[in-house]
Amino acid sequence: MSQQTVLVIDDERDIRELLTITLGRMDLQVDAVGTVTDARRALEERSYDLCFTDMRLPDGNGHEVIELIATKHPDTPVAMITAYGNVDAAVNALKAGAFDFVSKPVDIQMLRQLVRTALRLTEEKRSGGATAKTGNSSDRLIGDSPAVQQVRATITKLARNQAPVYIAGESGVGKELVARLIHEQGPRANGPFVPVNCGAIPSELMESEFFGHRKGSFTGAVSDKEGLFQAANGGTLFLDEVAELPLHMQVKLLRAIQEKAVRSIGAREEIPVDVRILSATHKNLAALVEQGEFRQDLFYRINVIELRVPPLRERRGDVPLLSNYILRQLAAKSGGAPGSLLPNAQQALEGYDFPGNVRELENILERAMAMCDGDQIDTIDLMLPQRTPRATEHAASHTVNAHHSAATPAPNAPAPAPSADGGLDDYISNIERTAIIKALEESRYNKTAAAKKLGITFRALRYKLKKLGID
Repeated sequence: MSQQTVLVIDDERDIRELLTITLGRMDLQVDAVGTVTDARRALEERSYDLCFTDMRLPDGNGHEVIELIATKHPDTPVAMITAYGNVDAAVNALKAGAFDFVSKPVDIQMLRQLVRTALRLTEEKRSGGATAKTGNSSDRLIGDSPAVQQVRATITKLARNQAPVYIAGESGVGKELVARLIHEQGPRANGPFVPVNCGAIPSELMESEFFGHRKGSFTGAVSDKEGLFQAANGGTLFLDEVAELPLHMQVKLLRAIQEKAVRSIGAREEIPVDVRILSATHKNLAALVEQGEFRQDLFYRINVIELRVPPLRERRGDVPLLSNYILRQLAAKSGGAPGSLLPNAQQALEGYDFPGNVRELENILERAMAMCDGDQIDTIDLMLPQRTPRATEHAASHTVNAHHSAATPAPNAPAPAPSADGGLDDYISNIERTAIIKALEESRYNKTAAAKKLGITFRALRYKLKKLGID
């Protein structure tokens, strides 16, 4: 195997020498130049596996180099060398197509990690490995609509660099799946993918969860604990519902992303981390910035590239494919035969708006399989809600999601009404739990008799018992 080559473009002799020595020790052949003109000449004479370029050069700037390589040498990753703390330059470089950036003074450990990641990407591109991987992993992104095809194409492009990606979309559209595909199709595929729901971590525990802590650093810290950044080192950290981060945590997260280093609670020194950041939320993050609820500098940093995942109502033609896929998945879990939709049920699904998107479709079909007789699903088994005027799409999404996360009330149960606190899910669940327990007690816990008393099938009762956690 021939020796891999790196082109270094920087007008500072010290930086050129540092990179030449460091990369040479990694068994790489290095060509170092100090101007855009010399860089153009070098790129005409040979192809490189990786390129480092400074932002400011005597006869031009690094953006010219990035654009030149993107046009004529698309398989060569480019890393921008930026001044310490110059986040704007780093973000602009990533938007222009840079693979990643490294700040001066150069941290040798971080530099080596960046080089290893970039060279893996180069090898995959030239061997065709990335293409083969794309075909396998994107099979889970179901659909043939133009909207889904566009998302697939964008994922393939985004997987090639290390730019932070903000995944926008309504609840239930599959934002985490998209994040996983970006990770799996890129050079970090063999590293960890660490998803975290930012809204599920108590505020007082966030710093410890993200950055870890040392034994004895606070009451209850009985041992050292690594944080999410350390756990994702060499891979991808997916920040789901990033809008839920409190402002004090946004400051700490911004620093960790900019410096590519974290300090555990109780530790004296920061440790470098090599992590790609992907984030998502169903909220309008730009609006939250305007309202002062989300830091503009953090938004600017995580939203280098935005990928919008379309709601299901914008790709209705994918509903049959999605339904068949979900029914096969349900059958695989239960060990039974896959269910099928009767034509009128299929038509009803295609005409429904799905405010809860793909997640709602999954819930509808799981419940329908429990409620139907046999394996054929009719319209009545779907129990789609009646269409009602919606004050706002956001409010409707929460209402319908709550409706679908609860099973159908038992016969003769009082009609549920939304409570003042909006706890429709709990309200309906409590009614069902009471009715089911009463029927079980009256039938001396004979489930077949209890199902008959409730007017539902035995399979439907079994489904409800599992959903409601009744032993």
